[in-house]
Amino acid sequence: MNASESNREKKRMLKIANTLGLHARAAGKIVALANQYESKLFLRKDEEEVDGSSILSILTLSCPKGTEVEVKIIGEDSEAFMESLTELFSNKFGEEA
Repeated sequence: MNASESNREKKRMLKIANTLGLHARAAGKIVALANQYESKLFLRKDEEEVDGSSILSILTLSCPKGTEVEVKIIGEDSEAFMESLTELFSNKFGEEA
């Protein structure tokens, strides 16, 4: 991996903090956000990694409240995408005050 590739890939552990966990509505918000960026999103729980642009793929991870997922974003706008995604997780997908 050269320097330009490493600048395009961002990884971070994010925790599911909302009461209902990563359910269909929350997964839909992740996919909607992913559609605003050129970069590709991948979510990993344990040994399973899924495409973050698919609601069904995200739901297969089965993430209740408290689950930590590894987020990997690859692409030119990965840094801005990661900031927005981190904020979405921090705000509990807009579900709780």
